[in-house]
Amino acid sequence: MYILRMRDAAYVRRGETIVAPVSLDIAPGARMTHACASAREAEGLAMMAAALARASAGSVTIGEYDPRVQPVHCKRIAAFVPHDPLPLSHIDAERYIAYRAALWDVERDAARERTRELLARLEGIHEAFAYPIAGALLPAPKILVVDRPQPAIVQQILSAARDCAVFITQAEGRT
Repeated sequence: MYILRMRDAAYVRRGETIVAPVSLDIAPGARMTHACASAREAEGLAMMAAALARASAGSVTIGEYDPRVQPVHCKRIAAFVPHDPLPLSHIDAERYIAYRAALWDVERDAARERTRELLARLEGIHEAFAYPIAGALLPAPKILVVDRPQPAIVQQILSAARDCAVFITQAEGRT
């Protein structure tokens, strides 16, 4: 069984092809980086992999679920970290983690402890990047989808996500 499977999955928006057909398989616990021709394509592919955008053609399965039919089930399995940093103050960061914990029904004290552990693994990463990663990993997803992370922080992301599969999109030329 694969945690993420795409078969000729494409994403078209307003008549423009954002993601050309892609086929890939990611097993539980595996790590994969997929190079895309542009930042727009990388973002679109990452969003399809996390059930935030539906494939216009082909098929995508996350775990055993089809995001077109069972998006909520897919979102319980796949977590998404966007490319852009999250501008947070320290108080906002705590509220963000409390929000993520409530969203995924993670007990408050357990969420605080897990966040401390995750932030320790993400030490040295600016909080604007670290908190979204910790928030995504808080509910213990089966796959973490990361859109165009800075190369300098990839190893720390992999360390923090050691209990799940990781799918990273990158744009050639970092555009």
